[in-house]
Amino acid sequence: MTQTTTRVLDPGELGAALAILESEPVTNAFVTARVQVAGLDPWRLGGEMWGWYADGHLRSLCYSGANLVPICATPEAVRAFADRARRAGRRCSSIVGPAEPTAQLWRLLEPSWGPARDVRPRQPLMVTDRMPEDIEPDPHVRRIRKDEMDVIMPACVAMFTEEVGISPMAGDGGLLYQARVAELVGTGRSFARIDDGKVVFKAEIGAATDQACQIQGVWVAPEHRGRGLSETGMAAVLRYALADVSPVVSLYVNDYNTAARASYRRVGFREVGAFMSVLF
Repeated sequence: MTQTTTRVLDPGELGAALAILESEPVTNAFVTARVQVAGLDPWRLGGEMWGWYADGHLRSLCYSGANLVPICATPEAVRAFADRARRAGRRCSSIVGPAEPTAQLWRLLEPSWGPARDVRPRQPLMVTDRMPEDIEPDPHVRRIRKDEMDVIMPACVAMFTEEVGISPMAGDGGLLYQARVAELVGTGRSFARIDDGKVVFKAEIGAATDQACQIQGVWVAPEHRGRGLSETGMAAVLRYALADVSPVVSLYVNDYNTAARASYRRVGFREVGAFMSVLF
């Protein structure tokens, strides 16, 4: 009989955890980036890393912090993670990850954790490793400077509210969200086109490892939509990402956002899988 167990990883298991994370560099970019910087110490990582072991060998992971994220999780591992999450109670604001294990995890947790505020069952994961041949990057898209936080923040808040359905300024007054935006600006991963003091287009390179990075927070001001700015702006951010960050660039998008999916395809992104998000 196979002996299995689930427990919180200790810092000495960093190598084993990274081996699993890096086996799927695009899918796991978000968690991999955090672990590479913070290790497995829960205080630095911002959450616990759960491991599922079979016959003493680490096989699957689940990050449990502000998000609950199954990682390379087999169906048996998902059941074990669901049991642990159920016992601990919900502490996360979302469950997000590859669509199939995330859907299984939510089916097991919904009776005790539900209802969710929103469930997005299919969010295509898209990747590219090259610049588009027929779209010229917008020369006005550039890195945001640290002294431009007051310019970029309203656009970030508008994007988040439009995408998630609630304002990031609720609860703690936006302190955590402002800190995250400041981190992206400070590390040179926040980009925008600013015309007459207002953001017209913006996007960030969120998760970043030496194997893959993920573009997030793509937003065009409503009055400027329909003019192709998302395509030329994305091409500009893509150029920065490929030159300065990683050889592969990814993003994920809601399946019902057909305009965005078409825009990303025109820039050269192709669909390689799907994520799922459960929002509380």
